[in-house]
Amino acid sequence: MNKYEQNLDKNNANFVPLTPLSFLERAKDIYPNYEALIYEDRKYTWLEIYKRCIKFASALEKIGIAEGDTVSVMAFNTPEIFEAHYSVPMTGAILNTINSRLDAKTVAYIIDHSEAKVLIVDRQLHSVIEKALTQTKTKPIIIDIQDNHADQSLLKKIGDKEYEEFLKTGKDNYIWKKPKDEWQAISLSYTSGTTGNPKGVVYHHRGAYLMSTGSAVAWNMPNRLNFLTIVPMFHCNGWCYPWTVPMLNGRTICMRAIDIKKIFELIEKYEITHFGGAPIVLNMITGAAESDRKKLKHKVYVLTAGAPPPSIIFKKMEALGFEVMHVYGLTETYGHILQCAWNEEWNSYEDDKKNEIKARQGVRYPNTEDTKVMDPETMKPVPSDGETIGEIMIRGNIVMKGYFKDKEATEKAMSHGWFHSGDLAVTHPDGYIKIKDRSKDIIISGGENISSIEIENTLAKHPSVSIVAVVAKPDEKWGEVPCAFIEKVKDKDASEEELIKFCKETLAGFKVPKKIEFCELPKTSTGKIQKFELRKKAEGLN
Repeated sequence: MNKYEQNLDKNNANFVPLTPLSFLERAKDIYPNYEALIYEDRKYTWLEIYKRCIKFASALEKIGIAEGDTVSVMAFNTPEIFEAHYSVPMTGAILNTINSRLDAKTVAYIIDHSEAKVLIVDRQLHSVIEKALTQTKTKPIIIDIQDNHADQSLLKKIGDKEYEEFLKTGKDNYIWKKPKDEWQAISLSYTSGTTGNPKGVVYHHRGAYLMSTGSAVAWNMPNRLNFLTIVPMFHCNGWCYPWTVPMLNGRTICMRAIDIKKIFELIEKYEITHFGGAPIVLNMITGAAESDRKKLKHKVYVLTAGAPPPSIIFKKMEALGFEVMHVYGLTETYGHILQCAWNEEWNSYEDDKKNEIKARQGVRYPNTEDTKVMDPETMKPVPSDGETIGEIMIRGNIVMKGYFKDKEATEKAMSHGWFHSGDLAVTHPDGYIKIKDRSKDIIISGGENISSIEIENTLAKHPSVSIVAVVAKPDEKWGEVPCAFIEKVKDKDASEEELIKFCKETLAGFKVPKKIEFCELPKTSTGKIQKFELRKKAEGLN
């Protein structure tokens, strides 16, 4: 023991487990009457939100919810799911947010696997929930969300308890339970499960706290910002922004469903300063009809993550008055852990070069200890030459605790002391990382590795292309060849021959798609293109 450790121990005065729940308590103490949460005609101050969370936590405890229990929520971006990010862990329980677009079989699996004691659910989701509950061994207590701003014809009562009525059964003077250990679980999020059953990703209080603070620093988020919820709060806990925004005394404006015309209306009405969205949302914004747009009166900062966006999207968004920062992360890392941090010296570059840089995933967040592109066999970093492909590896406090009830998958994902992302990338000489593909998305044609993203970026520059996804198509001669699926811009036509010729202008011959199919692309609720569906489709194409 060195001299600085002698008689200098942790105690209640100098060590308190980190938890993002403290941000709401601080906001309530300092800004009690500030507007905090807005949804249609519902408006709450920080004091009102805090009181609602305390009462709901008390009501949950009254029906037996205790430390280590799971409370599931399947809802849209409304105040109830925001409040659940506080009320559920205030009891010591774990918040499990479920994707609102999942099928009944998958929902049933999640309810059983998570051992959900309570399910808070929007009444619009009655059909999938009713079907799921016929398949579960677990029978959670159901608490319905009755949203008066939804289409009432779509709603149906599911359980015996309704959210607002249930909330009234709680006590105003409930003392919430702070975590005994910051490693204590705070939430459980399930991956998409494109191969087999989804895996349950466990977050802890420390990681959620650090992601909340790190996000604010990385994005230069100011106090009193106006944040629009476009990213579903079930997805990586809304990238942890339900915990970040209270720390900054910002306003959260809830949006039940993505509506591009409404996005512009809310930006104007509430002077929205920040929002996050998948590249598909940015595509929808830039491709919106003139009648749906409103000219921005102030700069709006946008964070985009998900499938790597084509560089042209940055140019289109900038022309409308949006400043986009590209980030990268996974469910297993609480959301984003890489950012395309901008260097001022790049301002003098030509637009094409600037947009190419913006499309990189970038460098590690301030809350991320280490991120490297490494050879998964040797576990050595690849050369910083912008060409040698390796796998993105991550190490830090914002890596999940592990996969719930899956020791084997956890150990595999974290072997050699690094989290293995499964994303293939290169490191540029300046240290900036750029994804080339998911390991399962790389196309191997005649022994050549082809990046589907490179082809997608090329096709996205054509004026007739709105959204594009490229996958491998089986081929007798080459093993597999690139196949492109395209959604066209409205009122702009293009033929397969025209687009193949367009690709040949800049791509090597073996990278040019051998088949182009025009269709609506299958997407997840977070806007990610479901390439596994397209691979199935490609198998049947001539």
